[in-house]
Amino acid sequence: MAQKWEEIAAAKRAELAEQIPPEYRIPQHLVPPASQLDVTKFPRESGWFSQTELEITESTATSIVGKIATRTWTSEEVTKAFCKRAAAAQQLTNCLSEIFFDEAVAIAKALDEHLRTTGKLVGPLHGLPISLKDNFNIVGKDSTVGFSSLVRKPAPYNATLVEILENAGAVRYVKTNVPTAMMIAESVNNVFGRTVNPLNRNLTSGGSSGGESALIAFGGSPLGVGTDIGGSLRIPAACTGIFTLRPSLGRFTTQRCASGLAGQEAVASVNGPMAKSLEDMILFAKTVVDSQPWLVDPKCLPIPWRAVEHKKKLKLAVLWSDGMVVPTPPVTRALKETVEKLKEAGHEIVEWDPVLHPQALKLLGEMFVADGGKSVEALLAPTDEPIRPEMIMYKEATELGVHAMWQLHLERSELQKKCLDQWMSYEGLDAILAPTTPFSSVAHSGFNYVGYTGVWNVVDYSCVSFPTGVFADKNKDKAIVNHTPLSDWCKDINSAYEPDLVDGMPVSLQLIAKRLEEEKVLAMTGTVLQALKPS
Repeated sequence: MAQKWEEIAAAKRAELAEQIPPEYRIPQHLVPPASQLDVTKFPRESGWFSQTELEITESTATSIVGKIATRTWTSEEVTKAFCKRAAAAQQLTNCLSEIFFDEAVAIAKALDEHLRTTGKLVGPLHGLPISLKDNFNIVGKDSTVGFSSLVRKPAPYNATLVEILENAGAVRYVKTNVPTAMMIAESVNNVFGRTVNPLNRNLTSGGSSGGESALIAFGGSPLGVGTDIGGSLRIPAACTGIFTLRPSLGRFTTQRCASGLAGQEAVASVNGPMAKSLEDMILFAKTVVDSQPWLVDPKCLPIPWRAVEHKKKLKLAVLWSDGMVVPTPPVTRALKETVEKLKEAGHEIVEWDPVLHPQALKLLGEMFVADGGKSVEALLAPTDEPIRPEMIMYKEATELGVHAMWQLHLERSELQKKCLDQWMSYEGLDAILAPTTPFSSVAHSGFNYVGYTGVWNVVDYSCVSFPTGVFADKNKDKAIVNHTPLSDWCKDINSAYEPDLVDGMPVSLQLIAKRLEEEKVLAMTGTVLQALKPS
């Protein structure tokens, strides 16, 4: 008789807990009480971390590779410091799905020996620990993507990106939690449970790359890799105030990754970096493109990394609202303050008309459930696992026939053409500045809208989500009085907004460039940040 999902899930969680070595388990007297919502200060305030461990885990990825290269730090001591901090992050936020610290330390030691004996680095990421979202296959490790039926089904091969990163000198040490099928904007599933936001454990760290965002925001990873099909990089990055890049399909390899909707290609899933600095985004992106991924993945485009001429003055179109949901007050204020600073710095500001956004969001929803929920059902059935309440759209879906699906493809292609035409009608437009989400963050099970991110997945544009330096403020960000909602979503989101709940949370925005303009959107984000903090 097949094991039921509850037994499988309980055994997997117990196994994960056992993988944390005794020396990395937080002493009972130091464990923060449940009432302590912000646990990001725990490493520094607890006294449990050495000064060197704190210095290492509070450094950027770019700084770390520099210090390993100059032999200020060894990869072994860097890796051990991040293993310890990742273990703490797991105990306080439930952000991990796989732990392999011993293997990581062995890889780090080998890299140190290589540098010692040859005097050469393996590659630009030599000795750097990099965390990976659960769906990145690693030989011998599970990629459950939140399904109990995929527990104890270790991958027979590595994802192509995993091999590229290892060839560049990266050290893999953990995989991070995701929602079931990676199709919810919050990281919760029946196997590992819910990942919480380390800045406020009553709030979500987003999804589907929410394990990554929680780990990085806590300081348990200097650089992580997530994926994005409707906002799964940008939403969690915004919920925790970190950086991410959503590239266009074809720049970074997505080959040999696990998926909850395997074979769904009407809207592309892409992967990208998540980190605490823009410089680290560029380090990752350039390293991956310089590896010439098109030589190992036929879907990668042979576009080398391009130097971007630094534009001093940008022409930006602002998306104040997508016509379906008015952003909550902290996001609107961050957008206003950012626009004012950009104008002061001499940048040209126009307004983006969201005329195509409702159609794009409708298409996205139809593509996600075009199989009538069969992919999800096939993964739930073997262990009698129930569908999560957040995934009701799959339960109610009706399968489209091939002809109907082809009509969706035609509609999508026409929409992409109209969006490009609209862009070109704003003569000399460099980018769109928009909210990443309508929220700064939101209470658990409250993330129900991906309109601000998903539109750009349908047209496959390059996007960076970045922290603005603005924080939600209950005194400044009062709930909208006499709000006239634009839709049912708008009504639900703005009526559920609680100024006290999100007080102090970081607010992010996103910068959107045209398709395959990764270098340009990263460079332009630097220009925007310069306007926000001229010093």
